[in-house]
Amino acid sequence: MIRGGRSYVSSPPAFSNDVKRLLVCTSNTVSIFSTSTGLQISSLEGHTAPVTTVIVVPASTPATKILSYCWTASLDETIKYWDFSTPELLKTIDVKFPIFSMVIPSLLRQPAQSDVKPSKLFAYLSVEDTRETTKSHKKEPRPNTMNGRICKCNLTESRLAGGVTLAEMKEPQVITISSSGKYFGIRKQRKLLIWKVPDVEAERVVMRKITLHHTKKLTVLAFHPTQRIVAAGDVTGRILIWRGFGDRTFATNDNKMNLNLMNNEEERPGVRDNDDADLCTTWHWHPSEVSVLIFSSDGAYLYSGGKEGVLVVWQLDTGKKKFLPRIGSPLLYFTESPDPSLSSVHNQVHLLKMPSMEIIRSISGIKLPCPLPEEYKGICRDIAFNHDGGLVALRAENYCIHFYSLLDDRGISEVVVTLVALSQDGSLMSTVDVKLAEEGIGSLVCLKFWVSGTQNKEFTLSTIVYEPHRCGPCLITEELNEKYLKCSVGISAVAFHPNRRAAVSSSYGGDFKVWICNDELQQKDLQSSGWSCHAVGSYKKKAMTAAAFSADGSVLAVAAETVITLWDPDRNVLVAVIGETLTPIMNMSFVGSSEYLVATSWGSKPQLSVWNMSKLSISWSYLLHVEAVACAVDTSSFAALALLPESSNCKEANGTTFQGRDGVILLFNAVDPVPVASWSARKAKGGALAFLKANPSFTYENISDGKAPQTLLAYVNGDHEYVLFDPYGKEVHELSKFHQGDRLTHEEGQFGYASIYGELPEFKLKRNQDLWAPSVPSEKPWETIFSGSSHNLPPLTKLCSAFLESLLEKRTAALE
Repeated sequence: MIRGGRSYVSSPPAFSNDVKRLLVCTSNTVSIFSTSTGLQISSLEGHTAPVTTVIVVPASTPATKILSYCWTASLDETIKYWDFSTPELLKTIDVKFPIFSMVIPSLLRQPAQSDVKPSKLFAYLSVEDTRETTKSHKKEPRPNTMNGRICKCNLTESRLAGGVTLAEMKEPQVITISSSGKYFGIRKQRKLLIWKVPDVEAERVVMRKITLHHTKKLTVLAFHPTQRIVAAGDVTGRILIWRGFGDRTFATNDNKMNLNLMNNEEERPGVRDNDDADLCTTWHWHPSEVSVLIFSSDGAYLYSGGKEGVLVVWQLDTGKKKFLPRIGSPLLYFTESPDPSLSSVHNQVHLLKMPSMEIIRSISGIKLPCPLPEEYKGICRDIAFNHDGGLVALRAENYCIHFYSLLDDRGISEVVVTLVALSQDGSLMSTVDVKLAEEGIGSLVCLKFWVSGTQNKEFTLSTIVYEPHRCGPCLITEELNEKYLKCSVGISAVAFHPNRRAAVSSSYGGDFKVWICNDELQQKDLQSSGWSCHAVGSYKKKAMTAAAFSADGSVLAVAAETVITLWDPDRNVLVAVIGETLTPIMNMSFVGSSEYLVATSWGSKPQLSVWNMSKLSISWSYLLHVEAVACAVDTSSFAALALLPESSNCKEANGTTFQGRDGVILLFNAVDPVPVASWSARKAKGGALAFLKANPSFTYENISDGKAPQTLLAYVNGDHEYVLFDPYGKEVHELSKFHQGDRLTHEEGQFGYASIYGELPEFKLKRNQDLWAPSVPSEKPWETIFSGSSHNLPPLTKLCSAFLESLLEKRTAALE
């Protein structure tokens, strides 16, 4: 099994002490990258839920920089201690609460002059108290329940400090700590809560706290490395800087101040009410909320960033600023080190060279899904697979298509397009660009054909076709959602011929077109890389909602709403029409080289149907909302990603849940409606499936018989996380199949035979047993024995005995 596509920007990364490695939280693991090459070298695997914090144990002396130890915290309610040079798990602490954030002040404190080492190591955790949620779920929900808590954990003794709760919030918040380890704080709506860490930590030592107020919701905070200065950003893009915070509350004998001066409001400009600070200044450049805020290691500069994708460097004394523009995506985190790192929302980690702020290297993960306009949701297919090469094409931000290697878990290239389709060998690509209309004017649809290079796999544009399909009256019936009415000229599907340089595109406007590359036509007067229209077809002015070629390319199937039309693609002749389904067909595909075709319908009555091409009739069907279908190339197997009914996502009476699973992957043999295997899936909405050819040189896990799989099933979820596994492997079936408590609940409505022919009469076993019970034959049993329906006739043995007895002469026994 191969997993990949994880987010690199869910939590801040951390550098190793020698700055040669970067530790990145990637879902349930911590991936370790080389800062010199940007490639992953190892990973820390052991958590069962997303890792939220990674803390590298700093080196106390230059000689100890080679040591590689770290602490990790996770939503699986555990803290783990690692040697990430091996990598090896050294210790696990179960705290019984999901951990959203963790800081360990003792690791950052300067070592004391004496040789006495602290006896115990403490961490401060931001956790979610799930006990309150469970109690309120059983009784009545309480809107003001405080589920978030700041707790203290004794790492030495592997337990929580009993009875120590520093703060309570509605939701867990990220804890920010100063680089010296003296202070840490959290955001609580429009307030900052700041604690001073005691010089000598103990389990129940009293900790002093101050509160700073603001008029807007705060989004991020940062501490100055040497002075009592704290900065915070808000949702409007403003940056507030409090100087001299905690002079009254945190004052020591070595650093006292004039309290009379502090009580004078005129001497504390910008400070609200009775906040414990000398003054508060405000800077404003960002147009939207501030998401990145951190001081430089010497405290002379303040770095800030936000959704505009620009890193701003503020000079702390003067307020002057300079910029690092064109990063390309909103900023999320900034980690200070000799070679700082910058995380962006496009799942990228940039390594910067300071102070020039030059991007020297980028670590890129799979691009995260981007939002679509409401009228195009559900009709844009934004994932396409190259079955032979193990590549996937994903729609990303800024109208880009991101090519990603599923086997190598790394990006390949990008092109700027929208809807996408790939040929079977990955050498051709077709995309659809849609320019949205403004006030009903200015809409434009473009069909583009791309050609891939043989060496670098970079796609170059070959042909652009503007408005490839006709614009006519809306031809879509009421069964389709209203959002389809706004794009009646939009392209519903694009599919490539399996053996030739040809493709088909279908349109909601009521027609389909077959496109041929000019080198197929062998015309010398045309460019060899250009594409032209070969044929146009339509059926009864119905919207063409899906299209697919057969395995050998001899048959073209085009869905005309609820019916399937079969065409000869070479002569453009209608061969047959089969159907119809309950709702319009939105996706269909031929099942390998078999005689079956699988189709999925959406709408009020979603349906998965399998059709027999030799009999031109439906073979079997289910009432399921199928998000994606993948067909094997050489066999009659196919996989379907179905969304679970809403009732299945709820907690059942016995307490079992699907643990966040909202879908199921069903593996079928086309001849049999009973699934061969099934797996539960998370984030199934917007997911995709594909059968990929396995790489013989690749090392696969969980191989029982020593033979590498020939075919892999790829599942990409709605967040572009993916998993590759052998669907016929024994280990996968044992570990990932539905458990007894995870069975699907039956969806209301008719299924299979009943969905097409109606319900059968109720079969009462007791009544039928009475009919077949032995009885004394009548004088003329043949007059009544054949009456009634044919399926209610008695068995043949009874028929024969009754008939023969009627022919025999009955005699009464004579008494002697």
